[in-house]
Amino acid sequence: MKILVTGGAGFIGSNLVRFLLQKGHEVLNFDKLTYAGNLESLADIADNPHYQFVQGDIADPETVRQTLQTFHPHAIMHLAAESHVDRSIDGPMAFIQTNVVGTAVLLQAARDFWLKLPPSERENFRFLHVSTDEVYGSLGPDGFFTERSPYDPHSPYSASKAASDHLARAWYHTYGLPVLVTNCSNNYGPFQFPEKLIPVVLLKALRGEPIPVYGRGENVRDWLYVLDHAEALWTVLERGRPGETYNIGGNNEMRNLDLVKLLCRILDELRPLPGGESYARLITFVPDRPGHDLRYAIDATKIRRELGWTPRQDRESGFRLTVQWYLDNEPWWRRILEGKYRLQRLGNAKVAE
Repeated sequence: MKILVTGGAGFIGSNLVRFLLQKGHEVLNFDKLTYAGNLESLADIADNPHYQFVQGDIADPETVRQTLQTFHPHAIMHLAAESHVDRSIDGPMAFIQTNVVGTAVLLQAARDFWLKLPPSERENFRFLHVSTDEVYGSLGPDGFFTERSPYDPHSPYSASKAASDHLARAWYHTYGLPVLVTNCSNNYGPFQFPEKLIPVVLLKALRGEPIPVYGRGENVRDWLYVLDHAEALWTVLERGRPGETYNIGGNNEMRNLDLVKLLCRILDELRPLPGGESYARLITFVPDRPGHDLRYAIDATKIRRELGWTPRQDRESGFRLTVQWYLDNEPWWRRILEGKYRLQRLGNAKVAE
């Protein structure tokens, strides 16, 4: 297949691009290259004859239109998004522009392209919109998000993704565009920009700096290894039913504090400190972020039952692979930290009392 991946220079996108190439597909990576887009994450496949890169903005109708006409994809996998909750608190309008306006522009361009395809190609064309479990809001101590859970976003990021989900479904119901939607839990793994929890913990620990944990570390997330996610996305694209939503989870719920302690324990084994001290001594509790949802948990029964997908990594194996990757790829993350982002806290906007 010829697959256009938006946001292919980002964390999930770069892992997905590599996965698709390994499966023998032709991939065009369409990415704006904002702060989190990093072509170094794709350096090993840059010369692959089945890989192309176009720098462009999904909110630019003409660039999107020309790219579709030139590449003539069989499918679009839409991952391009502003994705960090803390950044959305500091600067929400960028999230509205990319996640809402950009998605609408891309959907409309895809519809125009799709309508002009020959009937056989039109029937097989797919548009996969990749989203997050954060659109569902916050769970209590029990229960799980299903595909029928009501939307209740609490941050500018999750609200923008909720809007984009509704747009994607509207283009299916109104125009017949063969759209699929996925909502995933928290991803982790290789090439993650070091502003998210796991790389922050690892890099702070390796630099001997305090490891920040919001509140008391009681917030719970379901953790999904990024290569498991890539496989799930391909499974949905290949076998999913247009108009359907599929939740993708890692079956790996964990309190933030327990996750941080696990990462410290793995670091203790793989790169022990002199004198046998534990990296856990660096754990420092900091004020919670505004609107911090207590718990997310995915019920992935539908994708397992209908499409046969389950995650390959268990409650520890993926984290161990991730720690080892950051230890083995220090030049990659050091070049990022030499730029504008220095592991400083974001999303610390004041809340009216």
